[in-house]
Amino acid sequence: MLIDTYGRVATDLRVSLTDRCNLRCAYCMPEEGLQWLGKSTLLTDDEIVRLIGIAVTDLGITEVRFTGGEPLLRPGLVGIVERCAELAFRPKMSLTTNGIGLKRTATALKAAGLDRVNISLDTLRPDVFRTLTRRDRHRDVLEGLQAARDAGLTPVKVNSVLMPGLNDDEAPELLAWAVEHDYELRFIEQMPLDAQHGWKRDGMITAGDILQSLRTRFDLTPEGDEARGSAPAERWIVDGGPHRVGVIASVTRPFCRACDRTRLTADGQVRTCLFAQEETDLRAALRSDAPDEEIARIWKLAMWGKKAGSGLDDPSFLQPERPMSAIGG
Repeated sequence: MLIDTYGRVATDLRVSLTDRCNLRCAYCMPEEGLQWLGKSTLLTDDEIVRLIGIAVTDLGITEVRFTGGEPLLRPGLVGIVERCAELAFRPKMSLTTNGIGLKRTATALKAAGLDRVNISLDTLRPDVFRTLTRRDRHRDVLEGLQAARDAGLTPVKVNSVLMPGLNDDEAPELLAWAVEHDYELRFIEQMPLDAQHGWKRDGMITAGDILQSLRTRFDLTPEGDEARGSAPAERWIVDGGPHRVGVIASVTRPFCRACDRTRLTADGQVRTCLFAQEETDLRAALRSDAPDEEIARIWKLAMWGKKAGSGLDDPSFLQPERPMSAIGG
């Protein structure tokens, strides 16, 4: 198993399939994009499936989340999902996506074995979407959401980040829309993972701000820690149920003590935390024909060195050099 010195056991693996994205969200990357990873540095489909197989078979991973960048840009995505679904110990599999392209791939992904999706949508207003993402693709995301629901990739979870002066007034509107369409909405505090290093703690919309805004329109009842388990989102029952809304407060309400995640970047690096400064190279071991046992040993050693927390509560916190698009959300 993947255990650290604080007794936490990782059972949830986040796998970044690419650093590329077809949006340019202001809280993630600059308008001109980034210098993308070279093709030779990216893990191949076979390498990804092998590492997931090791994680599931030898290291106790039970859930796999495919991320990016934008994972739908990975040409071999459906095949990767299908092969992972055939593993002897089949993991639960989900996908975090911006939804663009999901209209044409949702059915194939469900047939391949994908269980559900998380789709990012920060606003219901096309003009605000264009400002936030620097792309005119709002309709594509809405169509992707509907396609995911129609294909049975449920529950469909919607991730929203609120930005000051852009969409910070939309929380109640977003929740009303999510309830109407039977999506589970989760607000995520803006995190210091932008390539521009422009994040400022004193300018972010906090979990407290979000809840205060939602309570102007909805009655929210805390679901409680027992129901939450190791999930990153605190959840509230909306108007007595059955719908729920979540808030992932990585900055103001860290949940590091219950963290059960390990991460694999698109170029084959293990990250024990989204905000880690250190990485452990598995790609080199793969390409030097190391046996599965050796790769598992390296991964275990990396996990053993996981720090107690993200460091976000430390005034001297240093933002990771690699942006979110390169390490997976």
